[in-house]
This record gives sequence, structure tokens and C-alpha cells, in this order.
Amino acid sequence: MAHPTRPHLLSLRDWWALGEDQGGHVELQEGVRVVAPRPSPAHARTVLGLARQLADQLPDGVEVLVEVDVVVDPSTPATVRVPDLICRLATDDDSMITADQVILAVEVVSPGSRRTDRVTKSSEYADAGIPHYWIVHEDRTVTTLRLMAGGYEASVHVGDFATQLPWPLRITTSY
Repeated sequence: MAHPTRPHLLSLRDWWALGEDQGGHVELQEGVRVVAPRPSPAHARTVLGLARQLADQLPDGVEVLVEVDVVVDPSTPATVRVPDLICRLATDDDSMITADQVILAVEVVSPGSRRTDRVTKSSEYADAGIPHYWIVHEDRTVTTLRLMAGGYEASVHVGDFATQLPWPLRITTSY
């Protein structure tokens, strides 16, 4: 009689061995695969609108990437997140993106991701040293978080806004 295998917490090597999953939005949280539905068209429009704005305003040598794996914690059990978009120094090395390469991570909140984006990822990104984290809420308000000693310091923006951090940027929330 065959017995089911006991699930185990995944290492970074285990995660990469799984390959791409086309069935949904998949992340690795402390060794556990977390699957969520693919983004809605409205979510995708918001991400694309922000990516375009950022790409047009980034300093030379900085790139914006959409939905890429970011290794937040490589130790076993590993954590790999897929932010809606990131900004990092441009590089020819596309093998693996680690949290120390990310200057800005942005998450657009979806109905099933509210707590994860606001609490869990905020904590993980702060622990990993990501200096800037933005959360775009359903009502188009944007919470910008700046890493300080002891955690993130938050500012809430309603509607269009300008910021000097991480670079001078003007953001419109009507995409």
C-alpha cells in the first residue's frame, strides 16, 4: 500500500526545480507554495500604468521589471515573492534577483492579497532590507513606505502625488 509522501518545506533549490507554474500567481512563503488567482484586468492596468510612469522617470541605469521572482530569504525554508513591479539597478545578470538588488517594490492590492500585501510582505521586505515599498490600494490611494531603523515609515497619498524618494517622481493614480 502506497503512503502519501509527507510534505516538506521547500529550499531555494527545490523552488527552482519546480519550474514555471502557469496555473496561477505562485510565491514561496517560508518553504510553502502559496497560489493565488492570476491578476484581474483592472489590476494589470494599474501595474502597467505604474510601470510606464516609473520607466519614463527613472534615472539612468535603473530598470523597472514586472512580476519577477525576488528571493527575499534564501535560507531553508526559503521565501520568494513576486512583487507586481520592482525597480533595481540594471544588470546583464538575469539569473536570480535577490532582495538586496531591489530599490523599490510595489504591490497592487487585490481582494485576496490585502493582509499579505499590507502586513506579511511589509514585514518580509523590511527584514530583507528593501529600502522602499509602495502599496497601491483598491481606492487608488498609495502608501509609500521608507525603510528606517526599526521598520518602515509610512506616508499615504490620495490621488496624484510627487515624491523625492527613491528618486524625484510624479505619479498619477488615474490610469
